[in-house]
Amino acid sequence: MKKNILITMGDPAGVGPEITVKVLSSLKDPPYLPIVVGDVNVLKKAIVMLRKDLKIKEVTLPFKGEYAENEILVYPLSDLKNIEFGIPTIEAARESFNYIVHSVELIKSNLASGVVTCPVNKELICRSGKDFTGHTELIAELCNVSSYVMMLLGATLKVSLVTRHIALKDVPKYLSYENVLLTSEITYKALQRDFGIRCPIVAVAGLNPHCGEGGLFGEEEERLIRPVVRHLREKGWDIRGPFSADTIFYRAKNGEFHAVVSMFHDQGLIPIKLLHFSDGVNVTLGLPIVRTSVDHGTAYDIAGRGSADHRSLEMALKVAHEILCNREVSEKGWSLPT
Repeated sequence: MKKNILITMGDPAGVGPEITVKVLSSLKDPPYLPIVVGDVNVLKKAIVMLRKDLKIKEVTLPFKGEYAENEILVYPLSDLKNIEFGIPTIEAARESFNYIVHSVELIKSNLASGVVTCPVNKELICRSGKDFTGHTELIAELCNVSSYVMMLLGATLKVSLVTRHIALKDVPKYLSYENVLLTSEITYKALQRDFGIRCPIVAVAGLNPHCGEGGLFGEEEERLIRPVVRHLREKGWDIRGPFSADTIFYRAKNGEFHAVVSMFHDQGLIPIKLLHFSDGVNVTLGLPIVRTSVDHGTAYDIAGRGSADHRSLEMALKVAHEILCNREVSEKGWSLPT
């Protein structure tokens, strides 16, 4: 039986509904069963806007039916009447939050296998009365997980982040031996379990120019990062570095490493966006459930025009299915190296 993968529709006024319809209209007998968690009225509006010959089939879970190429399976959670694409509202933002929470609960109840999330508006969700800093943090909290990692990936590069959404001036004080160690460990284990790489090679980036030039430009490499690499190598893990950020991503892209551990947000996301602007994927590592996401925002400025690029969502679905299959193999098949 095919695994159910939920797609949260994202902010109803953004490009989420549009890219969802585009992807689902192009699928030809996928190896998984995509089910949209969202709003029927909004999806119908997107179908009309895109002039697609699609029907919507409302479902409950567990769903044991078959996939049909002219149907979109929808688990309806909201009933929005007056949503206009490109015009964000607090009501729509509140519903986008509910899509996420309900999807995680469905997976925890074994009614679905994984979730792919479309973009939401953090500011409006907070203004709706919800405590929300982002998908990653919310889903980790719902799963009772305190140790997790944000990875961004494309076909040629995988990057994990030690620090995420903090001011650049605060990065050095948030970096610690423990944070670098945890990110490196979770990344290494996820490459094995989630991506089926039995003996991963992980490169760790430095923080400062030229990795600090022996302390001339900063001491974080010698004080925090190199000791982590040394510790993990002593365990037999192929962790390398620290390497200067001006060369490490080029080397990874050319196949020398399976993933890079980056010290801060833009250090890792600039190369990902450069190489995979349209088809990058966000993956939360370290969760008991599978969660991937598009690597872009709500794009209100183009919502409703039919021009939104759906390739990131298409790739996020493929990656979610890949992770589900690899986890099944690792749990039932060969044992992972320690």
